[in-house]
Amino acid sequence: MRPRVVIPMGDPAGIGPEITLKTFLEPRARAAAEMVVAGGAGILRALAQRLSLPVRICPVENGWEAGAVFAEDGGDVVLVPVIDLGGPDRFDYGVVNGECGRAAFRYVERAVEETLAGAFQAVVTTAVNKESLRAGGVPYIGHTEMFAALTGTEDPLTLFQVQNLRIFFLSRHVSLRQACDLVTEERICDYTRRCIAALRQLGVAEGTFAIAGLNPHSGEHGLFGDEEVRAVFPAVERLQAEGYAVEGPIGADSVFHLAKSGRYTGVLSLYHDQGHIAAKTLDFMGTVSVTAGMPILRTSVDHGTAFDIAGKGLASPESLVAAVEVAAQYAPYYGRKN
Repeated sequence: MRPRVVIPMGDPAGIGPEITLKTFLEPRARAAAEMVVAGGAGILRALAQRLSLPVRICPVENGWEAGAVFAEDGGDVVLVPVIDLGGPDRFDYGVVNGECGRAAFRYVERAVEETLAGAFQAVVTTAVNKESLRAGGVPYIGHTEMFAALTGTEDPLTLFQVQNLRIFFLSRHVSLRQACDLVTEERICDYTRRCIAALRQLGVAEGTFAIAGLNPHSGEHGLFGDEEVRAVFPAVERLQAEGYAVEGPIGADSVFHLAKSGRYTGVLSLYHDQGHIAAKTLDFMGTVSVTAGMPILRTSVDHGTAFDIAGKGLASPESLVAAVEVAAQYAPYYGRKN
């Protein structure tokens, strides 16, 4: 049986609504999951007409009611069940709009609420715009912060998955100088324990986890920086003594290739771009972001609202299709004790 996932359609002025509708038209996505949208039915209907997409928007009250839509034959069009939460009556594509920001948050809020209640097995997000959120008075800068607050999760983990490569991040949106300062024995130990727990939550219970090196050649025992000697080696030794299957530091020029080849279940990247470059070079559109360590499963596209092409019919749904597939992959395992 396919898992049921909810897709908050994102900022109405961005490409989120477009790629949401196009994802319903992709056989891969429909085969992976039963999809329901949290968004504005009128906005989606107008967009479908604007782009001549063969879909029919079917408003529903909640995720449980969507079953009736799935049982219906749409004929030559694809049926799109939408939990209709409205949205701005008028807006311009590609323009920052506080009403759009508030609507985007409302879609996420409802998706989380119903997933926590059991109507869905995962939330699959499109894109929100940070400026629109701020203009709309939304007290969160992005999805991760929203999900943390709405699920009561402190410091959720970010996992990138591309093909069979999984990458976690020791730090995200800080300067490179700050990222180096965050490479400490305590932080590496804490994050590695939580990364391994998150993998178990996703059904990945066996195998060895890798910690990337920070400096070229992992510092060559202090020749090119002392972070590995001072923090990474001691962290690995402590984790191994605790019984964790961990190796590191592994040079960043090889660790991602080794993980993709199956040697490691995942990699802890020691700063933002170290892992982002590896994932996006391998497959930019196929990279999926997973917010791990929460009571619900959330996957996401790894791109923004693309205001420059919004409303023009040019947006590719590939990243959202991949996010639906990853959600369907992990949904049967999520929350089980492994």
